[in-house]
Amino acid sequence: MTTTALAPAPGLRLGPFALAAPVVLAPMAGITNAAFRRLCRETGGGAGLYVSEMVTSRALVERSPESLRLTEHHPDEPIRSVQLYATDPATAAAATRLLVDEGRAEHVDLNFGCPVPKVTRRGGGAALPWKTDLFGAVVRAVVRAAEPHGVPVTVKMRTGIDDDHLTYLDAGRIAVEAGVAWVALHGRTAAQMYAPHADWDAIARLRDALPAEVPVLGNGDVFAAEDAVAMRARTGCDGVVVGRGCLGRPWLFADIAAALAGDPRRVRPDLGRVVAVFRRHLDLLVEHLGDEGRACRDIRKHVAWYLKGYPVGHDARVRLATLTSVAELDRIVDTLPLDAPYPGGAAEGQRGRAGVARPVALPDGWLASRRLDPASAGAVAAAESSVSGG
Repeated sequence: MTTTALAPAPGLRLGPFALAAPVVLAPMAGITNAAFRRLCRETGGGAGLYVSEMVTSRALVERSPESLRLTEHHPDEPIRSVQLYATDPATAAAATRLLVDEGRAEHVDLNFGCPVPKVTRRGGGAALPWKTDLFGAVVRAVVRAAEPHGVPVTVKMRTGIDDDHLTYLDAGRIAVEAGVAWVALHGRTAAQMYAPHADWDAIARLRDALPAEVPVLGNGDVFAAEDAVAMRARTGCDGVVVGRGCLGRPWLFADIAAALAGDPRRVRPDLGRVVAVFRRHLDLLVEHLGDEGRACRDIRKHVAWYLKGYPVGHDARVRLATLTSVAELDRIVDTLPLDAPYPGGAAEGQRGRAGVARPVALPDGWLASRRLDPASAGAVAAAESSVSGG
């Protein structure tokens, strides 16, 4: 991919924090637990910001064990960053106060990008910014609750519900007026899910529409360091958010930090190095979860991502995908061609969820007005209880 030459990207401010590299790990359910975040920092040179899995504000206020677990951080995490899902301003504020009062978060990111039907059919996630009054009320409530502690609040969102119902420009302006530290935009609508290709031009339009002093971060289709450079060149964004691109490649953050600084060096691991990182990932999961069996079950979904492009046979892949113990992993590793070099393009490109474009599930009459009417209010009131996993 050919890109316009750029000066090295400066770091990024997040309230009282200075990020050496303008790169952020996107929250991913079932992925960005404390173990994975720690692994990304270790292999990524510590550059950037690493955000937790999403936690729902109602579950947090009710102190559900799972929601509290999702907000756990390892002592060496330099910034305790939590993504909050919220549809009700009062509950969102209460959840934020819990996070900051108990020292569970030094940064709160608000999720307005989730496209899954169980969320959008209740008016949550990517559907919520359509109701501009509700969107503004939630963001203002969280900013006000976090402000006394000096905790910055950011927003992550999509371009809209579908191509006929775009929300990102209005939402960006409202978020800035509410006092957020930055706005991150995934260049897809909810209808597009993760289907190719992200609309980087929308990121550029948002950057042009908002005050220069408020950073705009771009998200979508950053699968390599060169993608991050290209996104910045095309959009003028102040930083990049990486989700699926780092699956099986937690060292991607080191590549991106180097590329944005003008450094041509890249991490190109042979199979032995990949397996060592995979083993480290498992060890961190065992430590985090306190249960070797559970850790092995958790890491199974990562196998195909780590091994993409490498000459590992079907039998070994199946054994890894049904792993039950650390000792078993070590036995399998002894059978692998650990000196196999980095396979180049075969290891690159898209990974994780792809999905296809589809109509968005919404509450009845949701699109009739940009403001929250009584009919829609009931759906929103039930939204958080419909979201599981925290």
